[in-house]
Amino acid sequence: MTTQDKLKQLGITLPPAGKPAAAFVMAAQAGNLLFVSGHIARKDGKPWVGQLGKNMTTSEGKTAAHSIALDLMATLEDALGNLDRVKRIVKALCLVNSTTDFTEQHLVANGCSELLVAVFGERGAHARSAFGVAQLPMGACVEIELVVEV
Repeated sequence: MTTQDKLKQLGITLPPAGKPAAAFVMAAQAGNLLFVSGHIARKDGKPWVGQLGKNMTTSEGKTAAHSIALDLMATLEDALGNLDRVKRIVKALCLVNSTTDFTEQHLVANGCSELLVAVFGERGAHARSAFGVAQLPMGACVEIELVVEV
């Protein structure tokens, strides 16, 4: 089964690939590794603003991370031409805009990680870090970047 077939089976249509919001590229390849720039959560086409532990729940954060996974896959498809070129998702870095007493960053990150595994299977199993941060660009609630083997 191709990755595109798997997306169809899951009822997923990827959004258009995003464009850089500043002086960077969405993905840069070095050898067989593709470094995918951080993608912020978006809701209704705008930054999904919020802070976990203040005005967002863990469940909402997980949903935001899930939406980022869709955007990350759109960027991968744009950069590679075909998601079947993904050999493995190597690493995900998840930054969560959260209060100092919020401790469920890892659960928020699961929104992205679980979708990557659902779509790519074993190729989607990855190492991961999840951090709480004081703020993210444009007030976004979550930002995620990937390292991908191609």
